[in-house]
Amino acid sequence: MRLIRMLLLTVLSFTSVAAVADDEVAVQRLTVLLNQAQTITARFSQLTLDGGGTQLQETSGQLVLKRPGLFRWHTDAPMEQLLVSNGEKVWLYDPDLQQVTIQTLDQRLTHTPALLLSGDVSKIRENFEISHKEGGNVVDFILKPKSKDTLFDSLRLSFRNSVLNDMQLIDSIGQRTNILFLNVKMNEPQDNAQFTFEIPAGADVIQE
Repeated sequence: MRLIRMLLLTVLSFTSVAAVADDEVAVQRLTVLLNQAQTITARFSQLTLDGGGTQLQETSGQLVLKRPGLFRWHTDAPMEQLLVSNGEKVWLYDPDLQQVTIQTLDQRLTHTPALLLSGDVSKIRENFEISHKEGGNVVDFILKPKSKDTLFDSLRLSFRNSVLNDMQLIDSIGQRTNILFLNVKMNEPQDNAQFTFEIPAGADVIQE
């Protein structure tokens, strides 16, 4: 019986070490892929489904990211919105409502997809448990936030031929948001001025 317990403990210890090693490989692999793109521009197509698979919303738009922490995420009409961050503040502008919401960039906001892609990759391990799998020219990473105060329960980030391809977010009620990135371009010069938002005259401003 003692021998069996020792063997069981050995197996469990090996499994634990293997899991840590796998996590380390996933972190290193994702860090390399994110670090290779100091700037990203792309079109995106976004589809949101409820827990039963019923389509709730479909949008498209244009994004510009610049590491660390700068992004511009513009959703096309008829559901137009503009999300901009200069690394310290985030502006959300709804032209139909003529309303601007301004937030300070805090820990909760660092878990949003745009900031995950444009943020400090050295902090990934601090905020997420990461696993990955590879098949052919596709690498999938599954990120699960360590904090419970987040906007999603899990996020799958996929690269094809080392280029960002798509992501999927799942929230606590099973709602899924799929985002496909198109015409991705990396490391083209980007003017920092586009990451600061000028509030339109007459717009309502909400500070959070």
